[in-house]
Amino acid sequence: MSELHKFLFQGLPVRGMLVRLTDGWQEVLKRRASREAYPVEVRQLLGEMAAAGVLMQSNIKFNGALVLQVMGDGPVKLAVAEVQPDLAFRTTAKVVGEVPAGAQLEAMLNVHGQGRCAITLDPKDKLPGQQPYQGVVPLHGDQREPLQKLSEVLEHYMLQSEQLDTKLVLAANDEIAAGLLIQRLPIKGEGNLERSGAAERNEDRIGLSEDFNRISMLAATLTAEELLNLDADTILRRLFWEETVQRFEPQQPRFACSCSRERVGQMLKGLGREEVDSVLAERDDVEVGCEFCGLFYHFDAVDVGELFTAQVQQQPGSGTVQ
Repeated sequence: MSELHKFLFQGLPVRGMLVRLTDGWQEVLKRRASREAYPVEVRQLLGEMAAAGVLMQSNIKFNGALVLQVMGDGPVKLAVAEVQPDLAFRTTAKVVGEVPAGAQLEAMLNVHGQGRCAITLDPKDKLPGQQPYQGVVPLHGDQREPLQKLSEVLEHYMLQSEQLDTKLVLAANDEIAAGLLIQRLPIKGEGNLERSGAAERNEDRIGLSEDFNRISMLAATLTAEELLNLDADTILRRLFWEETVQRFEPQQPRFACSCSRERVGQMLKGLGREEVDSVLAERDDVEVGCEFCGLFYHFDAVDVGELFTAQVQQQPGSGTVQ
């Protein structure tokens, strides 16, 4: 069972979260393998992105989707992890070339220095004219050095965009995707991914919290093997046995996809009757596959006729003068 554990260090301005995605992550890979499995390096990246996305979504109070994307100019064109407020997650990637064995971020997405990481907050109930909030950072550090790990990119993002010291440890294999996040508490109010006046005040405290520095150094000793193979109780006890850790009731992240036959139908309507009929002329039906969950939707000539007949019936009568 996948679990997310939140905790605080009593009396210290430091919080933490530990996530272990098991059944949900295995379901993601199972669905993808039914078509064409991603290279192992891409599977590891997507697992780390799923774990990081769950950690970040659970760290904010936001009624909408958190979308984590890395994109660039390498054999991996795009990788995406989307997490809903209830911690339902899904992932996908677009691989356009051969991924070198053992490739890290630079070899996968940042071959010519054009790689980017974007975090988007997309509200469920948008107000008129409201746009999603998005922050973007390059896949390199302050000295233009390529960052090889997703954890390094996200730590850099939190420091640049939110002025919050963050330590992130991520790991994934074909069984488990896991992550540990340690963060200095903001000076005032809840820290989140949306800009606020508090963000500027937090800048003055970057790197100065001895408590955060000590705990983040302990967190950095956690190896990928330990993160993947040890349960949450063992990890927290081994790392922070000298600290008083206040833990909260665990939450259960899960795999879920928001695709549906109705949404695919709306997409086909957007293409137009002529375009859809041209596909039907070449084959018996229109087949649309979801890149996230691998589910395929089929529309034959009768289905297509019903789609566009319903569309015409919903339109106001033509030929009348108002």
